[in-house]
Amino acid sequence: MQNNLRAIKHSLPLLIALPFLLCGCVTIYNQATGKRETLLIDTKNEVRLGSNMDRQLEGELTILDDPRMQSRLDSIGKKIAASSDRTDLDYTFRIAKDKELNAFAIPGGFIYVNSGLMQAANNDELAGVLAHEVGHVAARHSVKKLQAVLGYQIVMGLVLGTGTSQNMAKAIDIVFNLSSLGYGRQDELFADKLAVRYVKKAGYNPKGIVTFFKKLKKEEEERGGLNIEFLSSHPEVDERIKRVEQEIDSQSKNAP
Repeated sequence: MQNNLRAIKHSLPLLIALPFLLCGCVTIYNQATGKRETLLIDTKNEVRLGSNMDRQLEGELTILDDPRMQSRLDSIGKKIAASSDRTDLDYTFRIAKDKELNAFAIPGGFIYVNSGLMQAANNDELAGVLAHEVGHVAARHSVKKLQAVLGYQIVMGLVLGTGTSQNMAKAIDIVFNLSSLGYGRQDELFADKLAVRYVKKAGYNPKGIVTFFKKLKKEEEERGGLNIEFLSSHPEVDERIKRVEQEIDSQSKNAP
């Protein structure tokens, strides 16, 4: 998947620039983080950006048209999305034909899950994977990373239509690097924390997050230490398992 994404980012047309040129600065209260945040890309234009990327991905990846698998994905995904802190998006879930155990989200609520992952995960585990990706969307991790890495002046240049093609290419690279390499230790752990809450609220067993991590770790070991992309972000899998188990216990104790 990582190689596919690298190829895609170099072939993306400049029409992806449009959402940046049309967006405006907005201050919101982010329910996922519990903080007021100033964003240079509002929801409307985040969705436009995601839609452009989604169309490009559909042309570059093999998207499965399997009604049974899609129905399962949509059923679980919609429940997770409705239980999240960001219900203002119309989430879209797609199945990419790929044996690697991987999933990723792009801006605007577009979630891709590999067919190999769907086949390996039971419903509770799949719910955990989807909840993790929806957590990234709810926390607006990719949008915030864009403005943090590029800086105010460059992002505003893109907003006003005065940015260079080099800066636009850099912005596109950032989005795809997030998708393939992870968001960083704190963001990944935070998405895991949100996933526990979303899964439980949606009626699934949050322990599925733990069993899926263990399943991935076992397969990684059996493959001779070859990295699995879903585990390749900064936190070690053992730490993620420990944090998720602690969060499950904490939410159970605080439940009404």
